[in-house]
Amino acid sequence: MNTLKIGLVSISDRASSGVYQDQGIPALQDWFNATLTSPFVTITRLIPDEQPVIEETLRQLVDIEGCHLVLTTGGTGPAPRDVTPEATLAVADREMPGFGEQMRQISLRFVPTAILSRQVGVIRKQSLILNLPGQPKAIKETLEGLKDADGKVLASGIFAAVPYCIDLIGGPYIETDESVVKAFRPKSAIKPQA
Repeated sequence: MNTLKIGLVSISDRASSGVYQDQGIPALQDWFNATLTSPFVTITRLIPDEQPVIEETLRQLVDIEGCHLVLTTGGTGPAPRDVTPEATLAVADREMPGFGEQMRQISLRFVPTAILSRQVGVIRKQSLILNLPGQPKAIKETLEGLKDADGKVLASGIFAAVPYCIDLIGGPYIETDESVVKAFRPKSAIKPQA
């Protein structure tokens, strides 16, 4: 069985220089530990908001480390130093606009400033690269989606579509704990469970 390789990149001038503790990577690692039921490994990077550094990091994680999925946190707002989307698009083979659109839809339920977010999703070779928000609470919301008190899904999280996307670009088959997030696949793409 192919092990999913996930690159986790926290992009922050202050965290990368030790001014404060990064919260994005630990939040993502905890989320994946709670969500994925198939084998995975994570490769982490903590880097400053420098476009050439971000581009080089993304290239290394895909081209050298062989990550199937790369998630970034931070640097997606309108501030001059927020260049994560530009760096991500610069290394992309194809853009996947639905991911950014859905992340903003989810965040808009909480804050009107969600429209200031410029997150993008792209494919580079056989890897999906997604820009996530920087705050742990927002990371969880965008990945998992929103449910009402009865557990009914109000807004689908983006991760529901990630396993099938990775199937389609040639990556390993990803299974999830459905109580956290149910991976959506067409019936013809669902493998029987062992």
